Amino acid sequence: MSTKILNVGLIGFGLSGRYFHAPFLAVNPRFRLKKVVERSKNEAQDFDPSIENARSVDELLSDKSIDVVFICTPNDTHFAYAQEALENGKHVVIEKPFANTEAEARQLVELAAQKKLIITGYQNRRWDSDFLTIQKLMADDTMGEIVEFESRYDRYRPVAQTNTWKEQSGDGGGNLYNLGPHLVDQALVLFGPPAAVSAEVKTLREGSLIDDFFAIRLHYPDKSVLVKSSLLVYDNSFRYILHGTKGSYLKTGLDVQEETLRQNVLPDASPWGEEPEDRWGKLSTDAYSGIHKSLPGNYMPFYDNIYDAIVLGKELAVKPEEVLRTTRVIDLAWQSSRERVILAF
Repeated sequence: MSTKILNVGLIGFGLSGRYFHAPFLAVNPRFRLKKVVERSKNEAQDFDPSIENARSVDELLSDKSIDVVFICTPNDTHFAYAQEALENGKHVVIEKPFANTEAEARQLVELAAQKKLIITGYQNRRWDSDFLTIQKLMADDTMGEIVEFESRYDRYRPVAQTNTWKEQSGDGGGNLYNLGPHLVDQALVLFGPPAAVSAEVKTLREGSLIDDFFAIRLHYPDKSVLVKSSLLVYDNSFRYILHGTKGSYLKTGLDVQEETLRQNVLPDASPWGEEPEDRWGKLSTDAYSGIHKSLPGNYMPFYDNIYDAIVLGKELAVKPEEVLRTTRVIDLAWQSSRERVILAF
């Protein structure tokens, strides 16, 4: 096992930087969160006084000791910051969306390959409790061949929140770019590339400046796959429906890690990522029908894999080609919604 410690730079310290990345990096001995870009605030130092401050992206990237950069900024900046980080010889992890178009994503992947650097997207939802549970049920053939899969990630925000960049129009704005990458990635992990894509992308809330609803159908010859998200769902507890040739699985409630991290609990706490019983899914088969205990979620394997890929040359868990296919689906979803057509993948 290597004793090397990777120095990390975070660009941005909002929700993603503060509550997702910083806690996991802080308790993982193979990383040192060395420097954070905050243009005027000092919230990183409130989290950990040993973290250094950078007032600009250029200041952080000029630090030759930084090995890997996590980009946690508004969506319209991801491509430019990632490109600049790669040009400065840094490995790169990009918050979703990885890029706003497949063409931009491909440019970054090709540049990283030229520079012999690691680049990946932050797909932490692969390590959610519910998704790990679904993968285990499928691996065990508990439900047989899956013939219908529906996944939702809804919220109730009836009034557009004008005080956040996520509710502003512009490049990378809107719900499809915000939550779409997670839902699409999970479906592609389970079922692989589709034959075709069709979608509805809409603005449902009065006064909204963004798309706040999407429904993407991934077309496969042997199953129905639908991923949806809306910001106007009062009862937003529903997450998954799976029907197979041997049974069904229905799931409500979100993985607990985000809410735990927001309570300033670090991910070295024990137990970690265990769902309360009222969030466990319902499994129905000939062998058993009833509540099925969820596996614990844990995002730490994502970070361990980043280390192993950079230091030990191991394969990325979230591979560049997987990032590219997710951005392609989102591109096709936009086009399908505009043109009201089904598009070949």
